[in-house]
Amino acid sequence: MSKRIHVVPNGNGWATRREGSSDVSSRHRTQGNAQEQARSTAKREGGEVIIHRPDGRIRDSDSYGSDPFPPRG
Repeated sequence: MSKRIHVVPNGNGWATRREGSSDVSSRHRTQGNAQEQARSTAKREGGEVIIHRPDGRIRDSDSYGSDPFPPRG
């Protein structure tokens, strides 16, 4: 099961969907609510959230797992 969760437009609202799956995990009225759900799951599983625009293009992404290339400081 993929740890990448997409926030995608869905009908008149928004949905979360795991990468590689055609099934929607959850449906929401707003993009913000869908993002909150996706972030919560990604934090718990150490995954990544990919947020799409209404036209389907990728707008942003955030990782919540271990960074294999952490910044040097």
